[in-house]
Amino acid sequence: MEINEKAYKLGSNRSVIRELFEYAKKRSAEVGADNVFDFSIGNPSVEPPEIVSQTITELLKTENAVALHSYTSAQGDPGTRKAVADSINRRFGLNLSPDNIYMTCGAAASLTISLKAVLNPGEECIVFAPFFTEYTVFIENAGGVVVQSKPTDDMQIDLDDFKSKINKNTRAVIINSPNNPSGVVYPAETVKKLCDILKAKETEYGKTIYLIADEPYRELVYESVTVPYVMNYYDDSIVCYSFSKTLSLPGERIGYIAVNPNMKDGKNVYLAVCGAGRMLGFVCAPSLFQHVIKRCIDAKVNVDVYKANRDMLYNALTEYGYTCVKPDGAFYLFVKTLEKDAVKFSERAKGKDLLVVPCDDFGVKGYVRIAYCVAADTIKRALPKFKELITEYKLN
Repeated sequence: MEINEKAYKLGSNRSVIRELFEYAKKRSAEVGADNVFDFSIGNPSVEPPEIVSQTITELLKTENAVALHSYTSAQGDPGTRKAVADSINRRFGLNLSPDNIYMTCGAAASLTISLKAVLNPGEECIVFAPFFTEYTVFIENAGGVVVQSKPTDDMQIDLDDFKSKINKNTRAVIINSPNNPSGVVYPAETVKKLCDILKAKETEYGKTIYLIADEPYRELVYESVTVPYVMNYYDDSIVCYSFSKTLSLPGERIGYIAVNPNMKDGKNVYLAVCGAGRMLGFVCAPSLFQHVIKRCIDAKVNVDVYKANRDMLYNALTEYGYTCVKPDGAFYLFVKTLEKDAVKFSERAKGKDLLVVPCDDFGVKGYVRIAYCVAADTIKRALPKFKELITEYKLN
């Protein structure tokens, strides 16, 4: 075959999330969308904040059309990068400048660029299970090697296991909080201890180990839970952010990379980010939405909708007898399957048109992910199906 075999394999075998998402479309055409309960993909159901729609309308009506849709600087519009830096500084007490910010096409591009910038071929990147499946694709595409750190029983970071996985080949660590797929938030004490371990290992090996925070769900937290900002704990850190969930704009693909201004050799790391963006073709993020972000930098969606969905789903499933990890953020419920094989459980649920994602590829076996970022009515109508499912397992 005279094509890239790895690319062919990825293209011909979609992720388990995308497979279910595409199946939902096909099945909906057969039996009607109201009869398919699609919990496969993290596609926000909450409308963007009103200011976002108003800003888009205003920009299209008042700005010069040629200028509005023109290329920005490769790393992003200077005014937008300043707005992002100023927001971070205001919220977290830091001193970023626009030259610490690189605008991107969402968090996937942010991670891909960042990993390409810091990883050399054969170097290792540690991920905390459960983790977003595409981390493996992004790390391997950068020439890196994926190393998994197992979680505790409640899906928090096992610091002892993490420490045991660091070695002279470790170059980066990805932390994702609130977590996809579990919805857990790693508390400040855990993040501090993790960073202390990394600092000690940097000294031991005489090398830089980068901590990359993947933060598309930062603003989606409940009951006044706070998400520690890694730059306040570790100098050699990079934050990858997306407005997809914060502003309910997943299809617009807009986000950024923030390089810690206190990082050792930070200017060169930022230049490597710029170079990685160039190598990968991720230059000049969508211009219109850069201008939208500049004006809507501190807006966010109404998370009360997601909290109500979480409470309805979690309370009902636990009452039925399911074991669930109660999420403090994001919009996913991590549910222990009723048999050892999560794929078989997912297929059995599929027979009731309940589409839930088996999580073997997330680094934890025996669980499924339910994306509850759907209409509340969808959850209400799906609950009897979940009850039927567990009843059948109990009878067999």
